[in-house]
Amino acid sequence: MSAHLALTQLVPFAAEELDKNKVTPGVLGFVVFAVLALAVWALMKSMNRHMHKIDFEEAPAPAEASPGTGKTAPASK
Repeated sequence: MSAHLALTQLVPFAAEELDKNKVTPGVLGFVVFAVLALAVWALMKSMNRHMHKIDFEEAPAPAEASPGTGKTAPASK
């Protein structure tokens, strides 16, 4: 209960000293933003590496299918 009382006593003092026209995120805001930006960059690099590892071959178009068999022609490499 004393912590709640202390907070209610200190809030008015902080409000008097605070100039609402000069409030900025400060150094902590910049550090948090920079860390988030680096994390997004690292995740994108990792995703790019994983996407390049995928070996994807598209199925041949229906025009390239073998006529009469109903099966597609084997893909040439």
